[in-house]
Amino acid sequence: MDYKEIKQSALTHALNTDAPSQTLRESVQKSLSNYFQQLDGQPVTDVYQMVLSEIEAPLFESVMAYTKDNQTKASQLLGLNRGTLRKKLKQYDLL
Repeated sequence: MDYKEIKQSALTHALNTDAPSQTLRESVQKSLSNYFQQLDGQPVTDVYQMVLSEIEAPLFESVMAYTKDNQTKASQLLGLNRGTLRKKLKQYDLL
């Protein structure tokens, strides 16, 4: 299994659990623990950026769906400047 396969498998495994009462924090911790276990000594860098990209994309997708693609409402809901929101939406090909 290569690095990208390990990352995807580990990060999505915990998020697809049968424990609906699990908090987001617990899901992230479980996913990262699983990710590190699956590395099996392989070198890894940029974990911070990897986690952000795995979390931000679905966050923005969900918020945009919730606000029916209203960027002003979405930026207020997220507590972001509208320009920052647009930059992130472009980054994740959501705009």
